[in-house]
Amino acid sequence: MAVPLIVATSFFMENLDGTIIATALPQIADSLGVNAVDMSAGLTAYLVTIAIFIPVSGWVADRFGSQLVFGSAIAVFTLSSILCGFCSSYQQFIFARMLQGLGGALMVPVGRLVVLRTTPKHELLKTVAFITWPGLVAPIIGPPLGGFITSYFTWRWIFFLNVPLGLVGMYCVRRFIKNQIADIKKPLDWIGFILIGGCLATMLIGLEKIGQEQINTESFSYCLVSLILGCLSYFHCMRCEHPLLDFSILKIQTFSTTFFYGSMNRALVGITPFLAPLMFQVAFGYSSFISGLLFLGAALGNLGLKPMTTSILKRFGFRNVLIYNGLICALAAALCACLNAQTSVWVITLVMLIYGLSRSMQFTCFQVLAFVDVPENKMSAANTLFSTVSQLCFGVGIALGALVVHTTMFLGKHDKATQVDFSLAFITVAFAIFIFLIGYLKLKPDAGSHVSLHNKS
Repeated sequence: MAVPLIVATSFFMENLDGTIIATALPQIADSLGVNAVDMSAGLTAYLVTIAIFIPVSGWVADRFGSQLVFGSAIAVFTLSSILCGFCSSYQQFIFARMLQGLGGALMVPVGRLVVLRTTPKHELLKTVAFITWPGLVAPIIGPPLGGFITSYFTWRWIFFLNVPLGLVGMYCVRRFIKNQIADIKKPLDWIGFILIGGCLATMLIGLEKIGQEQINTESFSYCLVSLILGCLSYFHCMRCEHPLLDFSILKIQTFSTTFFYGSMNRALVGITPFLAPLMFQVAFGYSSFISGLLFLGAALGNLGLKPMTTSILKRFGFRNVLIYNGLICALAAALCACLNAQTSVWVITLVMLIYGLSRSMQFTCFQVLAFVDVPENKMSAANTLFSTVSQLCFGVGIALGALVVHTTMFLGKHDKATQVDFSLAFITVAFAIFIFLIGYLKLKPDAGSHVSLHNKS
């Protein structure tokens, strides 16, 4: 379990760092002598850099070896964390965050590739379930942890916390992971790199502006440019001999189902971590710290289901779990719509727990089912494509949540979001999750059974 533990720790570092600074931005801005609003560029720089370099992660790992790239990514991430903690100007902070994004862009997909290449198919479910939980828990505990550190210590410790984890990670990578290099070295698809990187960068910038309540011509222009670049990227990759993203993998049914329907479901389920804390603060009147604590019930749900994931999938199979657990995801969103300022804290925690349980199971199924039928020689390409769309889903979820709330505000003809706006948003999310469950009906009853060990009879 040494390799999965190393990868899980790196996932936790990257996912935590993407959200933990959200509550610390005002203090960071004050320390660096800039406007708090301008500090959102620190988030944007990080996410955009990740989006640009994730597509090239598979090629880099195949070219130079997974151990070397994974270890170097952890080193870059750790060094940039130190630079973030010691920065004394706004420009230094943005540069350090971009460097951190570069490390994260290589660290997560290459780490997953290491696990996929070293784990036998019959152990894939247990191992992927283990490395998935950091990505689910870290974004939830990030904001309250960031608020706690900022309130009682200094914002610089948000970044210094990565240093001991990074140093241990680099040693363990050197000690336990072999440097696997692809037998055939392919040339880098530079045109694909520019088109795909531009597509993802402009899409995330546009989505972030929508998420920050900037729903205007500029934000939609970014999304339009991204759509054009995305179409050009697809046609280029389909005609290129050695494409950066290999779309031929979509011919594998289990992979294509998780790619299309799973990605949309991931984005929809990912709206709740954005909407729920916002509702707690704006509509219920709770502080940001208390709102974060209330949402920790979701983290408990994420962790609590992990020991039962294997047995549940063995009993019911991927297809049934994705469908029926998807219904629970939709139910959790509908329950959020029923909450109000008078609702007991315990009831809110229970609803968040249900959400966390269903989210954990759904995401684990995506992560495993996507790769169960992928041959070894296509694993790197499949992992790159999966990582790319996963990164995009993160921004799509936030943008969709903001868009739905603003639409209800516009229809209700008021400037400030109310409880009714959030309720309508959650009902919309629940309905959309339910509709996209249709895609899982295309799966065969025994899909992934050689991994889940499910006997449909």
